[in-house]
Amino acid sequence: MISNFNDHSSNERTFLAWVRTAIAIMGFGLAAARLSDQKVNVTTELLMLASGGLVILFAYIRMRHLRRLIIKSDEIDQDYLPKDTFLFALIASLALLLGVFAFHVL
Repeated sequence: MISNFNDHSSNERTFLAWVRTAIAIMGFGLAAARLSDQKVNVTTELLMLASGGLVILFAYIRMRHLRRLIIKSDEIDQDYLPKDTFLFALIASLALLLGVFAFHVL
């Protein structure tokens, strides 16, 4: 049996939740662009894809960092992790970008 299995599985589930969130935001933005009658700038689509890719990258880095802490059995400060703050800000900016994009397209 894997030591600290519950902690490792929680860490992995959180990572997968970040990945699903990024894919959903990218997919909605691209679908709105494709279903619109107006011509959409390719830069906007690339920005949506790049932002989603960044969310997945930073979520992966966060997962690896927490994995090392779990293996070492160090205390994890739940109040502040810089990667969490950055991921939240990135998701918030993606949601704002998606709102502006949808307002422009629709």
